[in-house]
Amino acid sequence: MGALVQAGDLVAGKYRLEREIGSGGMGVVYAAVHVHLEQRVALKFVNADAANNAEVIQRFWREARAAVKIQSEHVARVIDIGQLDGGTPYIVMEYLEGDDLDNVVRGRGPLEIRDAVRYVLQACEALAEVHVQGIVHRDIKPANLFLADRPDGSRLVKLLDFGISKPAFYEQTDGSLTQTAAVIGSPRYMSPEQLRSSRDVDVRSDLWAIGVTLFELLGGTSPFARGTMPEVCASILKDPPLSLTQLRPELPSALEAVIAKCLAKDPNERWKDVGELAVALRPFGPLGIIDISVERIVGVIQQAETTKRPTRPPPTGESQRLGASADASSSSSSSSSSSSGPASPRPGSFADGSSGLPPLPPATPRAKTPTGDRTTPIGTPGLSLAELEGTLVEQLGGKRRVPTLAIDPHHLTLLALDPRSGFLLSLVDSSCTVEEILDISGLPRVDALRILCELRERGVIRIKT
Repeated sequence: MGALVQAGDLVAGKYRLEREIGSGGMGVVYAAVHVHLEQRVALKFVNADAANNAEVIQRFWREARAAVKIQSEHVARVIDIGQLDGGTPYIVMEYLEGDDLDNVVRGRGPLEIRDAVRYVLQACEALAEVHVQGIVHRDIKPANLFLADRPDGSRLVKLLDFGISKPAFYEQTDGSLTQTAAVIGSPRYMSPEQLRSSRDVDVRSDLWAIGVTLFELLGGTSPFARGTMPEVCASILKDPPLSLTQLRPELPSALEAVIAKCLAKDPNERWKDVGELAVALRPFGPLGIIDISVERIVGVIQQAETTKRPTRPPPTGESQRLGASADASSSSSSSSSSSSGPASPRPGSFADGSSGLPPLPPATPRAKTPTGDRTTPIGTPGLSLAELEGTLVEQLGGKRRVPTLAIDPHHLTLLALDPRSGFLLSLVDSSCTVEEILDISGLPRVDALRILCELRERGVIRIKT
């Protein structure tokens, strides 16, 4: 496996790489320092072997987008994104001190009930937000639950590695099962339906993986056969799980029953969602602390059920599609663009000598009309927010059109873009529609549409017909 970067390299003129701290089939992670802010961060890169694989690159960007949409403290925060000179992407994340739960169990043995349940419920706090966004993680396992140290000495779980692609796996020569560049998911933690067809899984597949994870944290071993990949898969598909109380007789049978429900072969027989699972686990965690986690998990799910805000473009009807704009605009915040935007590009110019896109003005201020029945952007007399949005959408050809890059991706670093424009441009991957970009970005819809129109007018993007 070749190396695109190495310790000592300066990335984007500000991130000094210190040492490699992790690697897998698709990527490698370095500890780094922001040389101007003296901030410690972690940079994740695509491996050299996968750098020319378009599918891997798109999946890499999707990982950043998925993580940045989740506000829970139990998800590793994405700080920045960018590209190396050759166009290979990287993600800048918060730097975590600690260890993953797989290493913790290997080093110390099975955990106490209160600790195992507390850690799993912290992961479920993150999963609650992930699931209401319409995302299935598909790679829940102890190695992706990082036990991070807080400044006060306490510890919390961070959910890592958002995998949302089809799985394809292989067996290493040492018999362990791992990921290649095409792999999202680890067979030992996959549900029966995920082993059969990754395309059709839903949140209940993550609940299966949570059950396997909790079993391993408490029992120190997998609930199903270990060995070669075929042996593992066959055991998951046909065998009942091992008895947790036989491994640890002191564990309550009621806790084993909760885990067994996670591991039902039929998804319809599992817990409906992480909210139900959290309530079932409540009696086994530390008093007070566990109540906070359960209330957060249930609250996220109940709030999503109350608002019923779609995470994908509404199906049909102009009034239905435009009616969602006010809600999307009001729920956006300036923190979305500041915390999730990409690295500031190098100053440069287009081939025609221009200096790139001009910075867009701040978000459009709004004022109530005298009638009080609609919100009108200041400086746009007579147009409601929905009408202005409709005009901008019309310029782009419709919300279901797919923007694509109109310039060589390697030249992106030559564009002098403001952070909001650069972030929106990073979402253009030839697969997301205009509506999906609006939803993912978190920016006010009218502002995001104006940026897309600017990018199109300057020839940076084109719209597929």
